[in-house]
Amino acid sequence: MDLSKRVQLFLCISVLVLLIPLKADAMHIMEGFLPPMWCLVWGLLTLPFVVIGLKSIKRIIAENPRLKILLAMAGAFAFVLSALKLPSVTGSCSHPTGVGFGAILFGPTVMSVLGLIVLLFQSLLLAHGGLTTLGANTFSMAVVGPLVAYGVFVLVRKMRGSQSMAIFLGAALGDLLTYMTTSVQLALAFPAEIGGFAASMAKFMGIFAVTQIPLAVSEGILTVLIFNAIAAYGKDELKLLKFFPEGGMNHVK
Repeated sequence: MDLSKRVQLFLCISVLVLLIPLKADAMHIMEGFLPPMWCLVWGLLTLPFVVIGLKSIKRIIAENPRLKILLAMAGAFAFVLSALKLPSVTGSCSHPTGVGFGAILFGPTVMSVLGLIVLLFQSLLLAHGGLTTLGANTFSMAVVGPLVAYGVFVLVRKMRGSQSMAIFLGAALGDLLTYMTTSVQLALAFPAEIGGFAASMAKFMGIFAVTQIPLAVSEGILTVLIFNAIAAYGKDELKLLKFFPEGGMNHVK
């Protein structure tokens, strides 16, 4: 089965997963929860990354139109994973982010655009997140997460770590830092009466960031498996990505 058919199958499965009714209380900041000032601040901080990402996507498609398939797959992967609601050990709910995959393939700013689209559709179709909190959710999941994932991947490779380890750590830490950023956002908006920002951040970190660790590890493993599958069946597409040494990744080591 060629890569195009595999992507089509992946998208079909994704649609079926999204048709399963879910209570939308996973860890996107919900509609109307943040004060207007913080909605504006996070939206303005996110905007430059989206603008740069749009230019990057335009350049990638212009240079290699065949990479549209992988771009679509990166968006679908983030859409499905970040729409899943999984119970955490504290009784709250968390979800993977799926942004590390696309960030490692195309760079972090591309995922800022794809992540914004993902979060917009989730807020409109799944009541997951919100329009007023779109900037804050995009900043944590589609700006910080991809930047961390890409940076960790590059750093591990420069330190001569294996490719699979670089992918795993990039995806896992990108996931984890998304939740840590969300904790900071909530602490800034709602400082504790006693202890202020620091006390509030410690509370949110304890609830969300710590309990996200098992999901971050799982996402790292899944991302490595996805890269292995693409390396096995989509070598031609990967060779078009100048990001990889010598024009492509023949296999994940």
